[in-house]
Amino acid sequence: MSITEFCRHEVVCASRETTVTEAAALMRKHHIGDVIVAEQRGEKQVPVGIVTDRDIVVEVIAAGIDPSTLKLGDLNLGKLVTIGEGATYAQTVSKMSVEGVRRMPVVKPDGTLAGIITLDDMLWQLAGPLAALAGLSGRGRQFETATRR
Repeated sequence: MSITEFCRHEVVCASRETTVTEAAALMRKHHIGDVIVAEQRGEKQVPVGIVTDRDIVVEVIAAGIDPSTLKLGDLNLGKLVTIGEGATYAQTVSKMSVEGVRRMPVVKPDGTLAGIITLDDMLWQLAGPLAALAGLSGRGRQFETATRR
């Protein structure tokens, strides 16, 4: 299964010209912890960065910078880590781990935005199978008790 089956396809984006205050308002409005900084190319969006709630607190607020005057394009966003829409779940887990990121834009082959995958999304997908595995030992004992009287 490709990661596009697990990612969120509705992504909140902002431009480099968006202020940090406006980005924070978007996060609050949509109950999310990040905004993808994207460039518009025709009808499509190309991710160029990601700003998280933690970035805002640590890099802007704690540094005493006025978030209403600082634009997202002025932040040192660093290298954006993305994952291709054809990547598998295991490849995505591996890349998140190796790169040390909790959120990654999912991109189409042309580099345009297809969605976003987060650690929370990944954990929800793992919770069910892990719970099933956790109960396996008990079911094995129940089977043995029932069949070996």
